[in-house]
Amino acid sequence: MLKRDYIMRLIREFAEALELLLKKDVSRQREEISRMYDQYVGPAAFYRTAPMGDVMESFARFAPEERAQRMEMLAELYYTESGLTPGPTGCELLSRSLALFDFIDRHDRTFNIERKAKIADIKQRLAGAGSGIGKP
Repeated sequence: MLKRDYIMRLIREFAEALELLLKKDVSRQREEISRMYDQYVGPAAFYRTAPMGDVMESFARFAPEERAQRMEMLAELYYTESGLTPGPTGCELLSRSLALFDFIDRHDRTFNIERKAKIADIKQRLAGAGSGIGKP
């Protein structure tokens, strides 16, 4: 029970931090995102550059009951950061976010309408970026 309370508190804290982040100017947002990687999932440099197989393996260090939540936090960070990062790097972040959201959606027993909406948005943005229409 304590473990579950800790995870729920961590998720609320993460959501609040992400909401505050979006109210800051772009340069501060980038700094805060890097800090949030480090605080909630691990080294930003690793998660931005490692192959997705290595990223997925890195979650083994978390307790089984919090892995999906940590993955979702990382997916949210990728998703948010992609909006600040133009071009191929932004598309790569979107692809990483989609891979994590898809994985969570396939393995989580709870229906999450926000996750479904983000998956649809990411697919649309990636399709638009591939055709040269729109911005990732």
